[in-house]
Amino acid sequence: MSYLGPFTSLFREKQVNDWVKNCLEKGLPASAKPSLAATLGDQVKIRQWNIDGLPTDSFSVDNGIVVDNARRWPLMIDPQNQANKWVRNMEKDNNLKVVKPSDSDFLRTLENAVNFGSPVLMENVMEELDPSLEPLLLKQVFKQGGVMCIRLGDATVEYSDQFRFYLTTKMPNPHYLPEVAVKVTLLNFMITPEGLTDQLLGIVVSQERPDLEEQKEKLILEGAENKRKLKEVEDEILHILSSSEGNILEDESAIEALKQSKIIGDDIKEKQTIAEATEKDIDEVRQKYKPIAYSTQVLFFCISTLANIEPVYQYSLQWFVSLFLSGIKKSEKSKDIVQRMKNLDEYFTYSLYMNICRSLLEKDKIVFSFLLTVRIMQGKGEVDDSTWLFLLTGGVAMDNPNPNPCSDWLSDKNWGEICRASDTLNGFQGFKESFSTHADDWRRIYDSTSPHEEKFAGEWEEKIVGMARLIILRCIRSDKLILGIQQFIISSSGEKYMKPPQFDLLLSYNDSDSCTPLVFILSPGSDPMTPLLKLAKEMKIETGYISLGQGQGPWAEKMIESSRKEGKWAVMQNCMLAPSWMNSLERICESFTPETCHDKFRLWCTTYPTPVFPVTVLQNGVKMTNEPPKGLRANIQGSFAVDPIGDPEFFSSCGKGEKFRALVYNLCFFHAAIQERRTYGPLGWNIPYEFNMSDLAICARQLVQFLDDNDEVPFNALKYTAGECNYGGRVTDDKDRRCLNSILDRFYNPEAMKPGGLLDADGIYTCPPDTTLEGYKEYIDNLPLVTGPGVVGLHENANITKNQFETDKVLSAVLITEAGSGSGGGGGGNSKEDMIENVSADILAKLPENFDMEAAMLKYPVSRTESMNTVLHQELYKFNMLMSLAKSSLKNIRKAVKGLVVMSSELEGLGNNLFYGQIPTMWKGKSFASLKPLGGYIQNFLERLTFFGGWLNDKVPIVFWISGFFFPPAFLTGAKQNYARKTGIAIDLIDFEFELMKESNYTEKPTDGVYTIGFFFEGARWDPEVMLLGESKPKELFSPAPIIYFFPLPLEEMKPYPHYNCPVYKTADRRGILATTGHSTNFILFVRVPSDRPESFWVGRGTAMISQLDD
Repeated sequence: MSYLGPFTSLFREKQVNDWVKNCLEKGLPASAKPSLAATLGDQVKIRQWNIDGLPTDSFSVDNGIVVDNARRWPLMIDPQNQANKWVRNMEKDNNLKVVKPSDSDFLRTLENAVNFGSPVLMENVMEELDPSLEPLLLKQVFKQGGVMCIRLGDATVEYSDQFRFYLTTKMPNPHYLPEVAVKVTLLNFMITPEGLTDQLLGIVVSQERPDLEEQKEKLILEGAENKRKLKEVEDEILHILSSSEGNILEDESAIEALKQSKIIGDDIKEKQTIAEATEKDIDEVRQKYKPIAYSTQVLFFCISTLANIEPVYQYSLQWFVSLFLSGIKKSEKSKDIVQRMKNLDEYFTYSLYMNICRSLLEKDKIVFSFLLTVRIMQGKGEVDDSTWLFLLTGGVAMDNPNPNPCSDWLSDKNWGEICRASDTLNGFQGFKESFSTHADDWRRIYDSTSPHEEKFAGEWEEKIVGMARLIILRCIRSDKLILGIQQFIISSSGEKYMKPPQFDLLLSYNDSDSCTPLVFILSPGSDPMTPLLKLAKEMKIETGYISLGQGQGPWAEKMIESSRKEGKWAVMQNCMLAPSWMNSLERICESFTPETCHDKFRLWCTTYPTPVFPVTVLQNGVKMTNEPPKGLRANIQGSFAVDPIGDPEFFSSCGKGEKFRALVYNLCFFHAAIQERRTYGPLGWNIPYEFNMSDLAICARQLVQFLDDNDEVPFNALKYTAGECNYGGRVTDDKDRRCLNSILDRFYNPEAMKPGGLLDADGIYTCPPDTTLEGYKEYIDNLPLVTGPGVVGLHENANITKNQFETDKVLSAVLITEAGSGSGGGGGGNSKEDMIENVSADILAKLPENFDMEAAMLKYPVSRTESMNTVLHQELYKFNMLMSLAKSSLKNIRKAVKGLVVMSSELEGLGNNLFYGQIPTMWKGKSFASLKPLGGYIQNFLERLTFFGGWLNDKVPIVFWISGFFFPPAFLTGAKQNYARKTGIAIDLIDFEFELMKESNYTEKPTDGVYTIGFFFEGARWDPEVMLLGESKPKELFSPAPIIYFFPLPLEEMKPYPHYNCPVYKTADRRGILATTGHSTNFILFVRVPSDRPESFWVGRGTAMISQLDD
């Protein structure tokens, strides 16, 4: 009771067993299996608690006994709201008061409760408790005027013995400091797999075999009655013994009473023996239902991790249990228990899939199907943990001594994964060697358009089954892994788990009632209002809506209040814009009861995924998503279906009808193209903007106005309003604005608006001949269903980038749900702790000593003529900071794993990062920008240290590795500064000219400027034969740039030549934070690259240079 409150049931059990063992070793008497229920439990009381909502598993019952018996007030860790529900029901008849720390008048409520002896439940407490609660928690009661009193705030209140105080928190893993923990009885009510299995077993048995439940109830009552009788008999005997005078053997009444009590006692013992036998039989029958309880709890823990992906994916245990009960009622019955359990399992799993999918965004539906499949297999012991972890992370890469036998087509990153799989995974022994013996067969899979359907090389086709096949696909063609995952889901769970339900507003409405809020989870381009207003019209219900924002709270409350009384619908739009009002929304939703709400009343909310939306509203509400259809054709169809373009009156409202209709079609095509580019990740847009229908609508309306007001089409005005204001107003990155205007030029020009005018480079899409609105819709219906990257200006290779981008998103989403679950080891052998120990020891062994800053100052003193010395000092200082942090944190995590120092949350995060092969979060504040996995990052870090070590200890490099710098702009400014000081020209009148060099090595420094190496082209390549920018080779996503000579020149001496102004970024995600320079923190500079094609061509291709790759 004193110590085990905060721990899980397994840990409590282990601890009690250890204590018993120690007691027996020291010769102290102890029960073989002591338990709180047996020692302090009152079965009748426990039965009443269960009726009041306390879960029936032994863990929860123990918690209930502690609450009932502990001297300090309980603080219950209760993310699933189980303790909260139990306390509310248990104390309902005693006039329970419910308060929150955020309530302004909670102290007044407490004062009244303490005075009148009412119980108080304080819910949603955080990690720190209000200091005014201290006297109450410490029970600082004193006598004043003959009555017990207590100080609360600045008032002295009479203290009633009947007062009881309960605290609950929804935080799943709070950290309470010792000063809080000693004032309360900390209790862990968080549901555990064992506890939930126990609860679900009780539910399924009570539904399937009510006769057994009845028998068990009867036994509990009989047992309690027998105990009462025994107590009476014992009391009577004690009374006779204490009151009899003289020889007891001569007292006939005493002997008679003892005789009777013996008969009753024997009778009770007999009944108890029968009861125990019956209970044993009941438990044996219950065990037959255990498999379904076990598999169902696996599903609950699967959906409870989805909140790690998006904070709005919240599902309460109460909702899950009611869905399970509905499954028990609706699934196919059978006399055979095994068959019945199978029917129920299949029905409930699919029912859960359909219900959850309704509330997931499109991007997460395959993540959920995959998670569901894998979790079910893990529950059955069919998944090797090390294989699963490798699939998600590719293993932790360190040195790879094995030479790549297929270097002409297989990248070093893929070869590294193949070697790690071969060395660490069960069943993959000899995998890396097969690339020497079956190189052509593996090459066939690499070159295939559908590698997931190809047969593997040699014996590997028969040898590798199930999830292990995905490992091979990941190692050779990870861009097609999504297709492999889909195939895996279909073969393991069935095709229906790859067909999420269509959006059905009426179905969601039918699942709700007047007390249940309905929540739309928004995504870019989604429009829930159209179907919502349509449904309201069909059902003849008045609907009011308000877009939330600053100062809208009171109006929203008035609308909800009036709608609740009058039976209207109230729609709260964009809840994420009113974070301060969310507490009020939660309070309002909690106050809904069938008595206070009109039957027809519904509260609808719309929000983007955000952590500010109240969790209780999400858990108790009906959640749904309505996303726009994917693809270019569907997008244009959508634009032609909604106002204003879908309105025939508007479509024929312009005086210059033919020109207007052609431009409207081109505008809709432009709208679809810029949305389609978003699917290509950073190659499409540096920042994924949320262009939506309102941008399109305002452009269409302005089109009518501009055409009617001018004789000629004012292209410049149209381009400015669309490219700089309506669409461009959302664009914060100047490179993205350049791209947006470049795409707009393709659609808003005299050639493109003629019938048959080209809208893409391949000539597949053209401007249709003038026709009616219906004619345009018919024309759009015949457009190709699948579009290639050429339509949005990208190279064919962009498909690989797009697929890889989707694969990475799915794997990282699954990994987020996995992090913290502590699964490690498995077939690979090492436990999580061993893995962390090995990786940290390996990194520590490789890190050299910090740079000697004193030696650097002496060898390269600060000099007016050589700015590079200052650049070197700054870089060495930053590397020393990072090295010191890395070394100290790695030493600490090794100690923490061994239990020598406290495992803080930062160290725990570091351990998880090392285990999953990620760059440690705690290093990022002091680190250079990088998207590499841990192995690649460490290797890159060591290469940087080697480069600067050579500069410090040997001589200034002739060719600078520009990618190795923490802050490349400082290095480039240093080169400019040297030239400015040498020539006496002001630095802001100087800029770089660029020359991409033919040679791959140089032995002498240039007179002015610097030679640099280390950039990579994405979306293009450098053609050394013609010395111009050229198209990428097939399947070559990145190509190394040659040595680039940066030579400073006065601005007046710069000569124009045909070039592409190529942006250079630190990492391939291209986005950063907007800095004071007006550019992103990820952006380095523009490099003018000679080109014989117009700049708009390379802008459409998304061509850029990257200073480091992601492998």
